[in-house]
Amino acid sequence: MSRANMDKNPDEVAAMFDGVAKRYDLVNDLLSLGQTKAWRRATTAIIAPKAGMKILDLAAGTGSSSEPLAAAGADVIPADFSEGMLAAGRKARPHLPFTFADALNLPFADGEFDVVTISFGLRNTSDVDKALGEALRVTKKGGRIVIAEFSSPTWAPFRKLYTNYLMRSLPAIAKKTSSNPDAYIYLAESIRAWPNQKALAAKIEAAGWSQVGWQNLTFGVVAVHRGVKG
Repeated sequence: MSRANMDKNPDEVAAMFDGVAKRYDLVNDLLSLGQTKAWRRATTAIIAPKAGMKILDLAAGTGSSSEPLAAAGADVIPADFSEGMLAAGRKARPHLPFTFADALNLPFADGEFDVVTISFGLRNTSDVDKALGEALRVTKKGGRIVIAEFSSPTWAPFRKLYTNYLMRSLPAIAKKTSSNPDAYIYLAESIRAWPNQKALAAKIEAAGWSQVGWQNLTFGVVAVHRGVKG
């Protein structure tokens, strides 16, 4: 079973997620110390889904981020480029229209969605700028992007503890709970290498989004960035 390298080759990343798909949600809950559901609730609140809203949920995995959007009446398309994740999603949530899609080359028309959202998946793309540009292309004028992603804790002493957890404790826990612990070593490395809140906001703005801002969750362990298509 594979892990991806930090060059984030799309085939390697997809194969890695194929290998962990069956237990992905469970292991994530364990590794986040139970915070995953709270982060998803906060992201859903920022999206504010409602009937008539068309939402593209990128890197949707098994659909745990899409489910509350659909429950609120929105027309949501859960999309992913891991066939293993899509298969697990279709089994767990057969009522959702899971769709194969590469964030760098989306199979959707210009201006098709009111909201494009991606949770814990943007950092796994091989070209973040291109992914942000593709999201902009398929969003309606006045529509929004909402990105939930691991970030940089704002309090220095906690940031040091968090980094130590990522690089030492997380792989140890993954060895006991995951069928592919090496995948979680990659995920820890990718989190540590990811831009902080301000740097990611600059990337979003450079891609063409306006009114860019973010909300920190759990002291900045996660940040939810948002922007508007002008």
